[in-house]
Parts: sequence; structure tokens; C-alpha cells
Amino acid sequence: MRDKTYPDAHVMAEGTLLKRIPFRPSLLWLLVLAPIVVILEHLGSVPAGVIFFCAALAIVPFAKLIVQGTEQVAAYTGATVGGLLNATFGNLPELIIAMAALRAGLLEMVRASLVGALLANLLVALGLSFLLGGLRHHGQDYNPNAVRTYSSTMVLAWISLALPSAFHRALEDEPHLGVHDTLDLFVALVLLGLYALFLLYALRTHPETFAELNAPAPDEETEEHPSFARGVATLLIASLGAAWMSEILVGAAEQAGRALGMSQMFMGVIVLALVGGAAECGSAVAMGRANRPDLSIGIALGSCVQIALFVAPVLVLVAPAMGQPQFRLVFSQAEMWMLFGAVLLGATVTTTGQSTWFRGAQLLALYLIIAAILYLLPAAV
Repeated sequence: MRDKTYPDAHVMAEGTLLKRIPFRPSLLWLLVLAPIVVILEHLGSVPAGVIFFCAALAIVPFAKLIVQGTEQVAAYTGATVGGLLNATFGNLPELIIAMAALRAGLLEMVRASLVGALLANLLVALGLSFLLGGLRHHGQDYNPNAVRTYSSTMVLAWISLALPSAFHRALEDEPHLGVHDTLDLFVALVLLGLYALFLLYALRTHPETFAELNAPAPDEETEEHPSFARGVATLLIASLGAAWMSEILVGAAEQAGRALGMSQMFMGVIVLALVGGAAECGSAVAMGRANRPDLSIGIALGSCVQIALFVAPVLVLVAPAMGQPQFRLVFSQAEMWMLFGAVLLGATVTTTGQSTWFRGAQLLALYLIIAAILYLLPAAV
């Protein structure tokens, strides 16, 4: 019987041949679109849809580089810190997109992009990682304690966004009370404080809660320090590039949406969120296929926690400094119901401690339903 530890000769020859091909296909080729996007933007006569499409494609190679950087960093730091670093660098495009839209006065698109980023991570990133990882490895076990912490934090984050929204809608006819800005500022500070406590809990006092099951053996890591340095440098450079393209993307988003017949809510919740979250989605899927579900979950759910507890409050605080009225945490009922369904299904699917491809399909099915509703919706509700 043939030893399975040695590949066939033709497989080895094929792999060697691919390595020798100097111009083999790669997503990194799309990096050439970055300077092209800048040129098109400055020409002034190019349709906004063309700039939007090119900028979206230019973000893809930067997302791939973020995936590579995450793998290198996670090999050195472990699942918790690796997932946190990926969420931090991966959420930079979302933050830049939101700030650019805020500076342009597109408040509805800002709120929609925040909700969309949460939906994209909860349903798409996690759903694809479960689906593709489950098809490749049948079933994947992970640490349920970490998922419970993420889930309870997301439930609290949803309540913290839903209650101010209900408060603003109830008192929208009485602006003279002057309590709207005070409430948003107070909630933003509480959420930022909770995020600081979350970091303290995860990294300092209870790191065992987020311990990775079946982590790679330490003796398999032969070049820890060089790999770590290269990984951090890759994450930083790729995140800055993705943020740059994201800002150009927002500039063309409103006109492109009108040309394609899409509402601001659909552009924010679906289009901008998927483009801005490409890095986290790619990283989560890569870790799922590599049979590292703890890191995959840490990336997807950690990104959700960071958006809800850090990005949204920061927007409330920085809006006045950007010359805009204070950004209010007033989301529509449709946005809150969509987010509630995603948080509920995500918590139900993930608390078992084992992922399968069908659980991923459930998450993706809900996202497709939400996307179809928003596409057919002529205006925000």
C-alpha cells in the first residue's frame, strides 16, 4: 500500500512548476488598481460607478495581505491576541468609511454601515468560516466559554444601541429638552469603558476563557520573532491601504447608489459593509479552513464587539471635532430588528462548542434574506 505521507511524483512536479512560474495568478495583482483609482478620482469626468467598482476591487488585495499578516501574528501570539489584532486592523476601513460618510453629512449611511458591519461579521464572516471549514473538516470543536462571553457582550451592545434609539424616537417632537446629546455622550462613554474592561478581562485577568482548543504545537513555530515583525508590518501597511481606498469608495458611494437604484440603507448595510469587512471575512474563512475555529470566531465576534463598543462611541465623540452635529445613536426599527435577529441566531448557533457546515448555512441564509429585503426597499424605514 502506498505511503500517504509522500505525494505523487506528478503532484510534486506540479507544485514545483507553479513555484517557478514568475507571474502566476494572484489577487495581489489587483494592487495596480490603487493608483488607477486615485487617477480616476482626480480626472473628475469618470462616472462614480466606475470609481466605486475599481475602489472596491482595490480593497481585495489589501484584505488578502491582512489575512497573511494575521496568520503570522497569530502563530506567535495565539488566538486571543491574534484575533484582537486582526479585528483592530480589519475594522480600520469601517472606521474610515464611517468618518468619511460622517464628514460628508451622510448620517443615515453612517448608521447603516455600522449595522451592516455587525451583520457582515456575525452572519457572513462567521457563516462562511463555519460552512467552508465544516465541509473540509466535518466538525470543528472550539472553546464555548469564549463564545458565551462574546455573545453576552453583543446582547448588551444591542440593548445599549436599542434603548437610546427608542428614547430619541419617543422624544423627537421635544428637541428643547436638550437631553438627546447628553444621553448619547453618556452611553458612548459607558460603552468605551466596557470595551476597556473587555480587553482587561480577555488579555489580563481571564485569558484562559479565550484559550484556543487544539492550538498548533509550539515546536512547530521556528521563526517566531521575524514572523511576528513581518506580520505586524503587513497588517499595518495593508490596513492603511484599505482605509485609503475605503475613503475614496465612500466619496463615490452616494452617486453610484443613485445610478444603480440603491437606497442609502442598502449601500450602507450591504455594499459598504461587505467591502469594508473584506479583511475580517477573509481572515475568518482562512482560519476556519485551517481548522482553527477559535481564531476564526475570535476574529468575527471580536470585530463585532469592537464595532459596537469602540467604533460607534468614537463616532459620537469625534463628530463635533469634525464640524458636524453630534452623531446620535438613533437607529431605525428595521435596523434594530435585523441586528436583533443576527445576535439571537449567532448566539444560538455558536454556544454549542462545535461548528458544522449547516450552522454556517443558517447564518448565511438570514443574511441573504436581509439583503433581499433591503434591496427591494425603496427607502429607509
